[in-house]
Amino acid sequence: MHPFRTHTCGQLTSADAGERVRLSGWVHIRRDLGGLLFVDLRDHYGIVQLVGHPESPVFERLSRVPKETVIRVDGSVVRRSAENVNPNLGTGEIEIEVEEFEVLGTSEELPLQVATEENTSEERRLAYRFLDLRRERMHRNVMLRSQVISSIRRRMTDVGFSEFQTPILTSSSPEGARDFLVPSRLHPGEFFALPQAPQQFKQLLMVSGFDRYFQIAPCFRDEDSRADRSPGEFYQLDMEMSFVEQEDVFQVIEKVLSEVFAEFRPDREVTAPFTRIAYRDAMEWYATDKPDLRIPLTMVDVTDLFAKTGFRAFAGKRVRALAVPDVAGRPRSFFDGMGEFAVEAGAQGLAWLKIDEDGNMSGPVAKFVEEISEDLLKRCGAGRGSGLFFCAGEDDAEINRIMAPVRVEAGHRSGLFEEDAFRFCWIVDFPMYELSDEGRIEFSHNPFSMPQGGREALESKDPLDILAWQYDIVCNGVELSSGAIRNHSPEIMYKAFDIAGYSPADVESKFGGMLRALKFGAPPHGGIAPGIDRIVMLLADEPNIRETIAFPLTQNAEDLMMGAPSPVSDKQLRDVHIRTVAPPDNN
Repeated sequence: MHPFRTHTCGQLTSADAGERVRLSGWVHIRRDLGGLLFVDLRDHYGIVQLVGHPESPVFERLSRVPKETVIRVDGSVVRRSAENVNPNLGTGEIEIEVEEFEVLGTSEELPLQVATEENTSEERRLAYRFLDLRRERMHRNVMLRSQVISSIRRRMTDVGFSEFQTPILTSSSPEGARDFLVPSRLHPGEFFALPQAPQQFKQLLMVSGFDRYFQIAPCFRDEDSRADRSPGEFYQLDMEMSFVEQEDVFQVIEKVLSEVFAEFRPDREVTAPFTRIAYRDAMEWYATDKPDLRIPLTMVDVTDLFAKTGFRAFAGKRVRALAVPDVAGRPRSFFDGMGEFAVEAGAQGLAWLKIDEDGNMSGPVAKFVEEISEDLLKRCGAGRGSGLFFCAGEDDAEINRIMAPVRVEAGHRSGLFEEDAFRFCWIVDFPMYELSDEGRIEFSHNPFSMPQGGREALESKDPLDILAWQYDIVCNGVELSSGAIRNHSPEIMYKAFDIAGYSPADVESKFGGMLRALKFGAPPHGGIAPGIDRIVMLLADEPNIRETIAFPLTQNAEDLMMGAPSPVSDKQLRDVHIRTVAPPDNN
């Protein structure tokens, strides 16, 4: 017999009744019911119930084994009586009568419960992550992640992509987030950086003649945590293709992601091809470039209409309206509640009116819109029974900050939120440039993207009117990735950077490796890199990305379990030619 097990804890059924077996696992739950001892034994595969009888020589010892202790048991499989069958357990038709057992690893008193999902602080959960991962939900999430990655790999290979690994030690990036730096021992005063993404390497693979690349790529960025972003490191489905246009990239990702989401959540609708929305339309209709399309509500600009009214609160301001159907019959508290929500989002208030079934308007702004009522209702698409909410601000950014969450909340409160669907969309036609706070032209997205219209557009258009072949993929209000058709022409790259204030010497200094490669015959190419962590977060219905990562950092970018980051010895610092400077004492 195997020294630890003949079967796993989730494997046995009534067909195994009468067989003598050996199992190993963790003591999950122990119950003493009138002299009979029941112990749930758990391993990676499932749970099986052990039973100990008072006359058994192992009864006393088994009754004292602490929870989460690892044991090996020998016993016989017996059928449960009909009234004792547990339909919620894969092994619920049988139990194991314990004849012998051995403790393989004793557990100390638990700092958090494993068998139940009791509320425990995130700090404690991450400090004892090895225990937290034993919990059913966390164990399931991490296994889901593994299965999703396997499915993605298989599907990418099936559509002709080859997997390559790119360097982890590379050069510091002058763009994007802060780098994690690694001092060089052999080159005093010089540093490697951990890659924020394999961007330049995957483009170099295309220049090298490989046609379709992918990688489940680790990426490292020294940035703050938030619900859909893990500090420190994250993983993405990094891919690049040669001789493609934007739609070619879309077709690959739509096929792979729609099939993955359908595979792991067959209970939810996924529709392909995904909706295409221009960036400027997304900002006007949804007040965000990552709209949640499960809410079928859009906004319209009504600035010009309110300029014809005597409504002083909106005078000289930009105004947008959100029409919500079939809410005019709701009580006043519905409309006031939306106003209170808007105030919490930073608004001074939220003007509203409603149109009853006879077409009459009422509400705080009704008397001010009488002369524009016909045009207003037509533009907003507001029929009888609708409610209209208005937000005014000095600029679009102020309105967007308020109305993006207001739109989502209105969808929830009005019952228009679509629960059982994954609604994907592409945000396209991003502006190539934008104005900085100081009034300077700068890149608005990815500086390595191809401008729409190529060099001609760069030379003949106002920079703020130039669009780029850049795109984002969004699902249920979560941005999964940005991507682009790359600028593969050195001449166009010099001109694009010149508009943003970079000299040819600046470009060659900062991006010399990439630029040199492009001068030796580069194919048109493009790609994207959807985030693995965010994909799993959506599939698992988890609101926080850390619930889908085996060993994440805390919000403060610390590993409480391993004690990282931590000081290192003076010798280690000398080896890499580093001195540390203590932060100033603010006391």
